[in-house]
Amino acid sequence: MSGHRFDPTILREYDIRGTVGKTLHAADAEAIGRAFATIVRRKGGKRVSVGYDGRLSSPDLQEALCRGLTAAGIDVLRIGLGPTPMLYFSVYHLETDGGIQITGSHNPPDYNGFKIMLGHGSFFGEDIQELGRIAAAADYESGEGSIEDIDLRQVYAERLLEGYSHASPLKVVWDSGNGAAGDVLRMVVAKLPGEHILLNADIDGTFPNHHPDPTVEENLEQLKDAVAASGADLGIGFDGDGDRIGVIDGQGRVLWGDQLIALLSREVLAERPGATIIADVKASQVLFDEIARLGGRPLMYKTGHSLIKTRMAEEKAPLAGEMSGHIFFADRYYGFDDALYVALRFLSLASAEGGQVARLRSELPEVINTPEIRFDCEESRKFAIVEEVRRRLQAEGADINDIDGVRVQTEDGWWLLRASNTQAVLVARCEASSAQGLERLKQALAGHLRSCGVAVPQL
Repeated sequence: MSGHRFDPTILREYDIRGTVGKTLHAADAEAIGRAFATIVRRKGGKRVSVGYDGRLSSPDLQEALCRGLTAAGIDVLRIGLGPTPMLYFSVYHLETDGGIQITGSHNPPDYNGFKIMLGHGSFFGEDIQELGRIAAAADYESGEGSIEDIDLRQVYAERLLEGYSHASPLKVVWDSGNGAAGDVLRMVVAKLPGEHILLNADIDGTFPNHHPDPTVEENLEQLKDAVAASGADLGIGFDGDGDRIGVIDGQGRVLWGDQLIALLSREVLAERPGATIIADVKASQVLFDEIARLGGRPLMYKTGHSLIKTRMAEEKAPLAGEMSGHIFFADRYYGFDDALYVALRFLSLASAEGGQVARLRSELPEVINTPEIRFDCEESRKFAIVEEVRRRLQAEGADINDIDGVRVQTEDGWWLLRASNTQAVLVARCEASSAQGLERLKQALAGHLRSCGVAVPQL
């Protein structure tokens, strides 16, 4: 049997993702299935669950993936169309040896890809490169696996609802963005007290209403309008595969990922005093200070949902999250990023506060920050530039955290420079307590970039 070679751009740090018909094809899905099945078999496993999102290309990729899995002797439990967290749930509930979700996440409609679990752990980095090596060498196990179809949606919805408790009913607008969470969301909302308005709940892989990424504010305009028009207490949006969340308060203000984690920390730390709560280096200092104020142990860690999930398990942390809207509950849940579960935990918090989400947001200290600034940088140079800046800062005696790039603390606030793990870009962010302080931080960042010969973007 001849080996299979993937387009080098699709085997990424955290998942496998490409443009269907250009860099990603059915033959790739079949090779991924055979290679992953080989890894599972060699670890003594036999069963893998498979799910897929609402993209038009997902059913065909599922068929090819399952061909590969069964050809290597794996029994496949197909859970069908649904959000990525339902696939993660299936690995626990069905006691499979791993799982693969076919999803393009929040990317445009012509993208698709694969998010993978091996056992209960994340499958990323070197694991993904190993798939490429096995496929290239055609070093596959062989066998005749079976396929069984299982509808998990109702069981999953009932498990989600265990995360909800209410003191007062709420009026909520939900926007699943025509993404894969739509069907399960309907099942969940049918069991909730209060009034619930659903937007874009029909799963449609062309995403006809807006792009399904709730961390970009322009994608929340429809949700904001509906919250305002209905007088709702809050609005909740999901990304294309239901593992990231966005929230709007009753005044139409966005609660960003770090603000959500700060508020969710209240309940967790009240029940688990002194617990470690993890957030990525892009998160606001407000979050880390709030965790400490509540009696928790804040831990700043690398950006990347697979990296954070892995560190969370090591630290036995009950809660973790990223600015990108990936939030992970191990408190009364499994420790993976499930936006539907996070939404229900947040609704419980809001309900206990009489629906005063705007007040909760206003209780957090106000800071001024830039959005995430991304600018192109040659793949071969991006890590070297960050290292050059780190050495210079170290020589200056700056207060830096270098767990992921450099995060520099000053009297004004902080600025961050890191290399993306998935694209040929550098990522920067600044945060200060005043506009003047923010400007000083931006100038400091720009100065370090110029010293490396980098054309400075508009900051």
